[in-house]
Amino acid sequence: MALKLSGLARREKAHENQKGCCSAVVAAGGASSRMEGQDKLFLDIGGVPVLAHTLLALNKCPEVGEIVVVTRQDRMDDVARLVSEYGVSKAAKLVPGGQTRLESVMNGVLQVSPHARLIAVHDGARPFVTGETVSLAVAAALKFSAAAPAVPVTSTVKMAKNNMVVKTVDRDGLFEIQTPQIFAAELLKGALQNAADKKLYITDDCMAVEALGCSVCLTAGTRENIKLTTAIDVAFAEAILQMRRKEDEDRTRL
Repeated sequence: MALKLSGLARREKAHENQKGCCSAVVAAGGASSRMEGQDKLFLDIGGVPVLAHTLLALNKCPEVGEIVVVTRQDRMDDVARLVSEYGVSKAAKLVPGGQTRLESVMNGVLQVSPHARLIAVHDGARPFVTGETVSLAVAAALKFSAAAPAVPVTSTVKMAKNNMVVKTVDRDGLFEIQTPQIFAAELLKGALQNAADKKLYITDDCMAVEALGCSVCLTAGTRENIKLTTAIDVAFAEAILQMRRKEDEDRTRL
């Protein structure tokens, strides 16, 4: 006869089932073309490179069993040194990227452990992802096969043509999608291959899965989970880090 678990026991059991079930592929091969000549992944944020912040955040997540880093060929040695210097213990492989983001992600996905139930794809330039964000997306991906963190659109959105407003878009139901985007391993592999075969233009991995007719479950993201794209984002990143450090200090004093 099956035992009935208490609410706490069920949550503990769920967390145990999620432990190490996910391989994370970190896309760290971009050209940083909008960062005024700087490689954003090696910019200093609070004394630590952006990519190190990102990898250490994932390294702390119990759901993540391994990390595969995809980067430019000319940055392989630099990333290897960074992984060693900051003790990213779950970093299993370093993989050269391709000509496009799709090719780069595919290169990484093909190198994950064959035992991975889930594969997460995360932007190397999102250094402030939280463990809770990862946990929520992992739980949803285990249930629905595809999940991504998101935050509601808060600005007024206009559709325009030749700089003239055509209409105001109803923002109700609109979301900004973040990473890590997490999928059942075989689903993601098939979706990426389909996108490559059909030469689909995709801006994130959810689009590849959607092209197969599959739905993606949205989970709660955070406003702090920013992607560094332009120079001004560095100032935002410094502010987020200072805020977090102050919160940590306040908790320590309590």
